[in-house]
Amino acid sequence: MHFPTFDNAFLRALPGDPEARVFPRQVQAALWSAVEPTPVAAPRLLAHSREMAAELGFSETDVASPEFAQVFSGNALLPGMQPFATNYGGHQFGHWAGQLGDGRAISLGEAVLDSGRRLELQLKGAGPTPYSRSADGRAVLRSSVREFLCSEAMYHLDIPTTRALSLVGTGEDVVRDMFYDGHPQAEPGAVVCRVAPSFLRFGHFELPAMRGDVELLRRLADFCVARDFPHLQGNGETLYADWFGEICERTARLAAEWMRVGFVHGVLNTDNMSILGLTIDYGPYGWVEDYDPDWTPNTTDVQGRRYRFGWQPRVAYWNLGQLARALSPLFEDKETLQSGLQRFADAYAEAERANTARKLGLAECRDGDVELIQDLHGLLHAHEVDMTLWFRALADTVPTPPSLQDFEHAFYDDAKRVAGEAAFADWLQRREARLQDDPLSAEVRSEVMRKANPKFVLRNWLAQQAIDRAYAGDMAGIGELLEVMRRPYDDQPGNQAFAAKRPDWAKVKAGCSMLSCSS
Repeated sequence: MHFPTFDNAFLRALPGDPEARVFPRQVQAALWSAVEPTPVAAPRLLAHSREMAAELGFSETDVASPEFAQVFSGNALLPGMQPFATNYGGHQFGHWAGQLGDGRAISLGEAVLDSGRRLELQLKGAGPTPYSRSADGRAVLRSSVREFLCSEAMYHLDIPTTRALSLVGTGEDVVRDMFYDGHPQAEPGAVVCRVAPSFLRFGHFELPAMRGDVELLRRLADFCVARDFPHLQGNGETLYADWFGEICERTARLAAEWMRVGFVHGVLNTDNMSILGLTIDYGPYGWVEDYDPDWTPNTTDVQGRRYRFGWQPRVAYWNLGQLARALSPLFEDKETLQSGLQRFADAYAEAERANTARKLGLAECRDGDVELIQDLHGLLHAHEVDMTLWFRALADTVPTPPSLQDFEHAFYDDAKRVAGEAAFADWLQRREARLQDDPLSAEVRSEVMRKANPKFVLRNWLAQQAIDRAYAGDMAGIGELLEVMRRPYDDQPGNQAFAAKRPDWAKVKAGCSMLSCSS
């Protein structure tokens, strides 16, 4: 089997845990612990990303080989792999949680491609680490299917994300209490191989800062800038300022992209925020269906709704504030950090306006257009309208002026549709009047809108259907859904069922609307 070259810079450059044994503990003055994946009984490849495999240099023959499943279940290592788990902390639901770390994620190493690009390979669900606390380090099939599919779906939506190379069944059961109601059940286990240029999180910097270990904080910052931001030049506070400012901008653009497609992460703790501005850690996520800025897919968040759809930009900013506080020992001039946070605000406002123009089919977003889309959001919320279906239908009406009939399929409640007819008709007239003052041709407008408004998104009920089939022994649904999500902006005749609004049964079925953090 072909395999990439590994150059494990993180281990080489940064201090590791001297304790070789794997048991739960506080790991001090170290950023990683060496740990071997725990072997599984009967690894079987269930799905893979052909794009990711090709980028890493694996042929389809390699992927089909028994050795591939052995390696990416954690049963074997390729030459150059040095497995490790990293040490980080984080703010969870707004409160400092102390040391967290990779409790069920084990990185295999940093692959260096022929292009020079560096990609870290990480197994999720590969067994306990020193950071597992009382957990077993495993993952169940249902959460692994969701992570595998969403990693790739987000990539094909052109949203920054960690990737997924493979989904491997372990042949072993994992016991989980899905509803936290005292009724644990045995479920099939699985391992996902995640891929990213870096898995560094805000929490990696928070932990040494909270412990007062400024030297370790500085070493990590210097390493991160050199490895992950090599385009930045300079030194000292100027370099750190440019680095933090870019983190803020990347995070802003990421949050704006989530809002564009209606994605809700579900658990935006600081330990789930990527230093590279990638979507990371696919747990209780979801897509807004009937438009509701207060919706959260996370049952753990149902009371406070901290991580609701409409609050995601605000929470991202708050998390950056915690990162700024962690990095403050590196700065004499603290105002520099405030300037970085301002870059978030500016970048988010710019990205939001650009997305407004794209979604409405305009050459630019004027102040009145911000009001126009805000008014639309209010109507979608009040009248229970599917966000994805509405905006895609708007794109499909170019160049003919739309009527409300073009959007009937997007409403979840007929009475609310009838009650909103006049208001929606007025909005459509306002938007049509605005188009008269816009220079885009109908052809360009259609192309712009179709690339901004996906037809297919990974709705929770679609993922749950694939999961149900998998639990019944039929893995084909995973590949079928992945194939559709590879082309989310295309019409895909024959796949209309994957673009339907949420069926009534899915509103209350477990896994189809809200989810717990159970894995």
